[in-house]
Amino acid sequence: MSDDHEVTVLRLGHRPGRDERMTTHVGLTARALGADRVVMAGSARDRTDTIVDITERFGGPFEVDVTQEPKRLIRDFEGTVVHLTMYGEPVQDVEDDVREAHAEGPLLLVVGAEKVPFEVYENADYNVGVTNQPHSEVASLAVFLDRLFEGRELDREWDDPDRVVVPMETGKRVVDPDEAEADE
Repeated sequence: MSDDHEVTVLRLGHRPGRDERMTTHVGLTARALGADRVVMAGSARDRTDTIVDITERFGGPFEVDVTQEPKRLIRDFEGTVVHLTMYGEPVQDVEDDVREAHAEGPLLLVVGAEKVPFEVYENADYNVGVTNQPHSEVASLAVFLDRLFEGRELDREWDDPDRVVVPMETGKRVVDPDEAEADE
């Protein structure tokens, strides 16, 4: 986000037939809550179209990439690698250190699907859990990004949207950006 160093989310793994929505939601959550890009690994690459479409309609910037070598991306990443896992250190114990590392350089947030190879745990600078109970990787990513950005991501302005959501107490309203400005 803005003046910060880049935040990349790596979706590591994807179980076809089981993870279609989950993988898409990892990408959409990364976009909505302040990451700069998502990288889909392996068969997760098939989920990129929806994320690109949402970015085109609701604004950016946000990049979507694919990799066939996620372990290499983790191993060679020039910055801090944070693996989100329920087996990690509590987020509240490491968030200040991770935020400080992010002030100095880019972050790679690794979000798994199926069993994550032990090599990922070893190559991560931080293995972080938002809870040590079973939960969704989407929830883990959302909580972590909100902690990282301390809520600043909630006020983000988007560049070149075709559509804008108008906040309402009741109902749904999505309009052309010019119409939203006229309502203000």
